[in-house]
Amino acid sequence: MASPEELGKAFSQTYYGTFSKSRNELYKYYHPQAMLSFEGAQVTGHDAINQKLTSLPFQQVQHVVTTVDVQPVPAVDGAIIVQILGQLKTDNDHPHGFVQVFTIFPVNGSHLIVNDMFRLTLHNA
Repeated sequence: MASPEELGKAFSQTYYGTFSKSRNELYKYYHPQAMLSFEGAQVTGHDAINQKLTSLPFQQVQHVVTTVDVQPVPAVDGAIIVQILGQLKTDNDHPHGFVQVFTIFPVNGSHLIVNDMFRLTLHNA
């Protein structure tokens, strides 16, 4: 069995690879009742998450992951919290820093996202 750190790093590679190539497939990584908080807008469930992610206003996207921090969830065997810090480049825009936090639970032999929080790290003076 993979360690929490190995699982978190493998997850981030798979998730962001899918995000850049076929965003409309990302909902498959989410639990049917999962919650997504994207820049403060909250949605729940496959359909709403798919709608949110596929309606983002860019065509090309690249995530450059700087760090992946992982912690096991003590109360749920096999569950992890993954925090990712990196840079996001969309279309012809300049890169922006971002942070994303996932809670991932084991479900029927695989792992699914139950919570996802995403924020650009923009600072307003």
